[in-house]
Amino acid sequence: MPALDEKRNITLRLSRQTIQKARVLAAQRSTSISGLLTSQIELLAETKDDYERAMDRAFARMEKGYHLGGVHVMDRDALHER
Repeated sequence: MPALDEKRNITLRLSRQTIQKARVLAAQRSTSISGLLTSQIELLAETKDDYERAMDRAFARMEKGYHLGGVHVMDRDALHER
């Protein structure tokens, strides 16, 4: 089984215009297209992980609920009497 930090190559098919724009962006950031794509994909993956952890925490808090200190002084039937 390969190590998780092992680097592997991938192949992308992009339009000439997109490749040219990527070259310019990479040059502006003093990196290669490969480095640019690597950093952006890693950022997307980390952001998704952070989002999923936040959602898990939010759902756990919703399941637990909050006691806001209120007290029911009337029952449902009394509230809906006409």
